Parts: sequence; structure tokens; C-alpha cells
Amino acid sequence: MNVRRRLIPAAAVTAVTAAALCTLSACSSGSGAAVGNTDKFDVVASFYPMAFLAEQIGGDHVNVTSLTQPGQEPHDLEISAKQTAQLEETDAALYLKGLQPTVDEAIGQSGVRTKIDAATLTSLDHAAGDHEDEHGHEDEHGHGDGHGHEHSHGGQDPHVWLDPVKYAEVAEGVGKAFQKADPDHAADYRKNTEALVDRLNDLDAEFAAGLEHRKTDVFVTTHTAFGHLAARYGLTEEAINGLSPEAEPSAARVKQLTETAKADGVTTVFYETLISDRTAKTVARDAGLKTDVLDPLEGITDKSRGDDYFQVMESNLQALRTALGAK
Repeated sequence: MNVRRRLIPAAAVTAVTAAALCTLSACSSGSGAAVGNTDKFDVVASFYPMAFLAEQIGGDHVNVTSLTQPGQEPHDLEISAKQTAQLEETDAALYLKGLQPTVDEAIGQSGVRTKIDAATLTSLDHAAGDHEDEHGHEDEHGHGDGHGHEHSHGGQDPHVWLDPVKYAEVAEGVGKAFQKADPDHAADYRKNTEALVDRLNDLDAEFAAGLEHRKTDVFVTTHTAFGHLAARYGLTEEAINGLSPEAEPSAARVKQLTETAKADGVTTVFYETLISDRTAKTVARDAGLKTDVLDPLEGITDKSRGDDYFQVMESNLQALRTALGAK
């Protein structure tokens, strides 16, 4: 993956656990029994990208509940007793194993019959090795995820929704799972899935065309979330640090970024909507760079540059085009 991860001095994060197989079991009695006295197919989704898929594919036939609330950092989620009870009553659980450990545990221990692990529906690129360079900084082969949490896919990057092609592959798998679990509405799920995949393919083409003629391939972020996107379009993500996006970067790291900016024509340090922009602004000020938002789409809030996945991805594309000098 085209991600550079030279980190501030810190121990390398150890990735654990291999990707689990997805369980796609049919719910009893066709259309699922209801949570909250509805007659719809009830789906509990782990966080926004999974909830968005469920809503787009399920349409009027589903009732979607997200475990992660708007504005809540998904990696920090702790499952409540009420949410645990919801999992026992729902017809399906849609999640991405390795991103939210407490969700993985809760779903694994629940009695929900249809468990859909999005990580099994596409390929996850490796975040690769864990050695450090001679300066004691974890290099581009590091495992840091930028949130201070360990993604437990054996060093694989779970942020697949930021690559429209991989997200489309996940959508196809979710569509098939819904068709199997709720066969009464299989035709609608199939139709909705095809429409969503078409939109994602169009988005992919728009990114490819929009980023084709650019002055630089390198962009700087506080969070190593954009590796799949970078790999898809031949870019290189330069992450400030991988253990905590809000940590103060070392003087050596700022010096490295300044040198990178000069060498590669970098103009912008990107920050996110769900975490503090302090680190990005510190680096940008010291390196003489601008700042802007590149949204990893882990949640939608009133600060998001768009109301849904597609609108925010369009905003991301425009931000990248400006930063990379695309014509």
C-alpha cells in the first residue's frame, strides 16, 4: 500500500488476530422479526459506513440502528447494556471486524443469526512490517492506525469504504446476505444493490479522472486512514503519526515533513472532522503549509462537508485535487 508511516518515537503496534469468516445465516420465518415493534428487517450496524450500506440496500424494508452515534469516534466505542440487548433482538448485525474491538466481541457473543463481517467481503491491503528507521520512527511499513488502537487484521488496513471499488465489493456481499436472510424482499435488495454499485463505480471513475493530471502524488494526513484510496489512485499518504492523531509531533518529524513538502510539492496538511485539528495546524504552521479537511467518513455530523457518503467523498475529491495541484 502506498502509505508512508514515519512515526513519532513510540513502540510499534502489534497487529493480532486473523480475519474471521462471515456468517450468513437465514433468519427464522423469512422477513425478520422486529426490534422495537416494527415489521421490518432489523439491522444493527457498527458505524456509519456500515449503516449507510444497510440503508441504501435495504430501502423501505429495513430498520437500521447504528451502534456508533453521530459525532462519536468509532474506535473509542464502548458497548452499553442497552446495545447488547439490541443485538439479541435484531435480525442482522453488519460490522467490520478489527475496527472496533468491543463491537467484535459483543457481536461474537450475541445470538444474532445473521452476522455480516464486511472485512470478509473484499480484500484488505496490508499495512505491512513493523520495523523502525534509524531515527527511531516507525516507517512506511508500520502498523499504527492513527487512533491509538490496534486494528486486529494481522496488519491489514480496514478502511475499505474510502476506496469506492472495495466499498462496492462490500455492498455486493451485503446485498447477497440480505437476500438470503430476508428472501421475501430479495428482488428489491438485489435491485438496490445494483444501483448502489453503479453509483460507486461512477464515483471511482470520477476520482480517477479528477486526479489524473496532478503536480504531486503525496498528501499529508493526521490519520493513516487513506491507504486504500491512495493505492487505488496511485497516491502516497504521508501520515504525521500513527499512534495518536492528537499527539504533539516531534521536532524531527516536523523536519521530515518540511523536507517532504519541499521535495514533493506538498501544500496541505489534512485533518479530520471527528478529532482535534491541533496536530495538523501545528505541523502546517511549522512547515509553512496550509490545512484542509480530508474526511475519513467514520461518521456524519453538522461539521461534515456533505450529508451522506457520496457528498462527503465528492468534497474529499475536491480537497485532494486542490492539494495535489490537479488540473
